[in-house]
Amino acid sequence: MRKSSEPSILQLKSDFANMSSMKYTPKQNITEIHSRLSKTFREGRTLPLEYRRKQLLQVARLVQENADAVMASLKADLGRHPFEATLPELGPMVSSALHAVQNLDEWNSPEKPQVEAWRSGWDTTIFKAPKGTVVNISPWNFPWVLTILPLIGAIAAGCTCLIKPSEHAQASAALMAKLIPQYLDPDAYAVCLGAVEETTHVLSLKWDHIFYTGSVSVGRIVAEAAAKQLTPVTLELGGQSPVFVDGDSTNIEIAAKRILWGKQQNAGQVCVAPNHVFVQEQHQSALVEAFKKAYDSFWPKGPLDSSSEMARVVNVRHYERNKSLLSRTKGKVVLGGQTGQDLRIEPAIVTGVTLDDPLMEEEIFGPILPIIPVANVDAAISHIQSGSTPLVIYVFTENEETKNKFVQRTQSGQLILNETFGQVAVYEMPFGGQGQSGYGSYLGKYSFDTFTHQRGYINVPADAMTEGFMQGRYPPYSAPALEFFSQALKTKIPDA
Repeated sequence: MRKSSEPSILQLKSDFANMSSMKYTPKQNITEIHSRLSKTFREGRTLPLEYRRKQLLQVARLVQENADAVMASLKADLGRHPFEATLPELGPMVSSALHAVQNLDEWNSPEKPQVEAWRSGWDTTIFKAPKGTVVNISPWNFPWVLTILPLIGAIAAGCTCLIKPSEHAQASAALMAKLIPQYLDPDAYAVCLGAVEETTHVLSLKWDHIFYTGSVSVGRIVAEAAAKQLTPVTLELGGQSPVFVDGDSTNIEIAAKRILWGKQQNAGQVCVAPNHVFVQEQHQSALVEAFKKAYDSFWPKGPLDSSSEMARVVNVRHYERNKSLLSRTKGKVVLGGQTGQDLRIEPAIVTGVTLDDPLMEEEIFGPILPIIPVANVDAAISHIQSGSTPLVIYVFTENEETKNKFVQRTQSGQLILNETFGQVAVYEMPFGGQGQSGYGSYLGKYSFDTFTHQRGYINVPADAMTEGFMQGRYPPYSAPALEFFSQALKTKIPDA
């Protein structure tokens, strides 16, 4: 298997300067790639665990040996500081690949469930079978980690995989298309480049699983295409993820610092970004002051100063959308909100926001944070219940009753207390949405599970003893046999 030499930064700059001339993959080529990946799977080449182990190690090497190139692509696409490239993207890709290698044998081991005594000789087994040839359609906001982590699950499960990166992160997409065939088996793993037309063609093909990360509107299109082929699908979407700050029972300064840190990641272009904040009316002023304090500590010279190296909005369309939101809101921008060069916008704190404000029409997906005062925790929960199910709910409180209310009375993909954004590092629990924020999950073993079919198996002995037991089920049916098989209908049902 070939190994890439690390490209120089000068070469990367030259490559990225030519992104506008990057050619999309012709539809005929996409069909040929699909056929090639399907053939590889049918031949069983991805089934040996040693093969999967080597491919997973190659994923880790791809990231380690090209870290500067990957960071440069994120800088070109999103203006990312190396810290915001390393912490949420490069580090998790390497650690996730190695974690899968370390657990590959255990994850793939057949399970022997406990069964009723009369079936104890049937060798009941659950085999971990790869689903087959899958596709991962990844987004532009975290183009590397949201491509590679599902790919790791597919490799560990024994699937072949097509990667369709977003056309809005062109530098990252082009680098993936260059590196992946150099590090991974090109007969099993491939990249296709394109936009709406090419993605539509991808969705017209028969896949064994579709993994999509992106917007709700496109998620509906993906789900409809999958339904036509009866293809299982994972939708990692987003939504208006709310925060509740319990000013009666939390450290407001710590809450403000953690909320602002989560909001400013990638200029707010994160599916798990805090979308808006509920706080009791009497604590709104204190929360605003805490945001100002955190703001000054994060960016002593202001977010738009060159020393801050804050990420930028991805393109002109999204930049203008954020500017429009700030101009249309009926709330008051009490902090930030100024625009700068290179598609950068200061994180904006907006007070006096109501639920019918333009800022609340849809997921903001940008550096704007509305604050909505409420009477109490019950009012906040009522507002959350009235909307679509969010990907995550953030709650800052030390009050056990408040914690329990959110556990019992709200729905979301995840419920996170006293932190924002950090849950994406917890690979021991599944990450995914519920309802309009998506369905299915991944991270760690859950990525493996997503691309794995739990295949049931029994082997009923064909001996005289077993056949004697089975005799009563065969025609002609008899009254004694019916009596025997009706025993469950006569079982005493216990009181509640």
